[in-house]
Amino acid sequence: MSSVAARLERLPFCGFHKKLLFMGGLGYTFDAMDSSSMAFVLPAIGKVWALSSFQTGLIASSTYTGFFFGALLAGLCGDRFGRRFVMMTALIIFCIASLISSQVNNWQAFYSIRIFAGFGAGAESAIVAPFLSEFVARKYRGAFTGALAGFFAVGYVISAVLGNLIIPHFENGWRAVVIVTSLPIFILLWWRRALPESPRWLESRGRLAEANATLDKIEAQVIKEGRSFEPVPQSINQPAAQTHHFSFFGNLGAIWSRKLRRTTAMSWTIWFAIAFSYYAFFTWIPSLLVQHGMTITRSFGFSLLMYVAQIPGYLSAAYMNERFGRQATIAGYMILGGLSAIGMALSDATWQIAVAGICLSFFMNGTFGGIYAYTPEIFPTHLRATGVGTSSSFGRIGAIIAPIMVGMIYPVLGFAGVFGITTCVLLVGALTVMIFGVPTRGLALEEISVAREGEKSGGAPLNSHRSEA
Repeated sequence: MSSVAARLERLPFCGFHKKLLFMGGLGYTFDAMDSSSMAFVLPAIGKVWALSSFQTGLIASSTYTGFFFGALLAGLCGDRFGRRFVMMTALIIFCIASLISSQVNNWQAFYSIRIFAGFGAGAESAIVAPFLSEFVARKYRGAFTGALAGFFAVGYVISAVLGNLIIPHFENGWRAVVIVTSLPIFILLWWRRALPESPRWLESRGRLAEANATLDKIEAQVIKEGRSFEPVPQSINQPAAQTHHFSFFGNLGAIWSRKLRRTTAMSWTIWFAIAFSYYAFFTWIPSLLVQHGMTITRSFGFSLLMYVAQIPGYLSAAYMNERFGRQATIAGYMILGGLSAIGMALSDATWQIAVAGICLSFFMNGTFGGIYAYTPEIFPTHLRATGVGTSSSFGRIGAIIAPIMVGMIYPVLGFAGVFGITTCVLLVGALTVMIFGVPTRGLALEEISVAREGEKSGGAPLNSHRSEA
């Protein structure tokens, strides 16, 4: 392990990490608020601008379209220009686009600007986890990243409250809600002063003096808090990390190199599986309820319960990440989410559907908690942002096509068939991560790469490199 990595691995979980968690969490909260608030904004602007179903659907897809390109470019730029730069730039684009979209007076302009808002949100979502996880020691990393993803659920809950308390009761209430989602632009004033660049990334670019200066400040804070440093086993000490200078698109080719293509294919598959299934389920749940003649479809209470269930889903995944490992958490939550969906499709009573829906929300979002923790770990530092960004971007393809494919399947197979097929996609994702994934629990980020190379070259298997967590 390099001196930079060793210094990071000996850091206890301290006030610095708590501040990072809150800073990144605020970004995720507003990302979630922005995307989920569209469910409440669309009916309002549909009436004001007399939108057709096609126009409404087009606007609904704008955020996901922007997400695709934002996540893709965030990964490439994050490894090339730095995590901090991309995170702050993405937030600027997101906030300005959201603010502008609140002031337009026709659907064409709203659609176009929402693509840019989605671009910023997608870029930020893709960079936060790989960026902040690089500051956290292996002992705390899985729980930290899982808890970080849990802030998405906070954003969903806030958007449900705002959407129900403001939009129906105030003229142009939808504009006020969209303006609220642009408020994190003020976070930049804090981030610019308090958010350092990743020492691991700085080292990978040959900027060792800057990396050590950042670590000096963090270690000084640990000492100021009266905390002691964690021991770093001698067995994981390695020579200093190699400096990498790939071209902008060279990183894209590098993640598909012989060394990493299995990891990349696995990552893209699980991201596609969860995104496809998530949006297939939650796009068609309202229609399922209508079919059963339930006014619960428009119930604020039911929507809020679904959103609130996400919070323990994420937090439980954060615990499971460290208790059982990322692979087992992802696979287990995928399977249980699929079973919840089938149970929901086959239920008749209102309470049965409500319970199944809450379980579905719990497990599906818990899966995201596992994936957000796992993906940054399986790519080396100089390709980490590219790996996460492209995986997230590929997953958005699943989010875009899922509602369309479900719409084609439903007339033939009904809801039970639709949810059954979508559950099969989840099972493929679960099997993929268990068969082709690599263990990461209890390993430093650098150890994961070293262990993978040793396994490929016929050396010691990956598990033998794990030290006691």
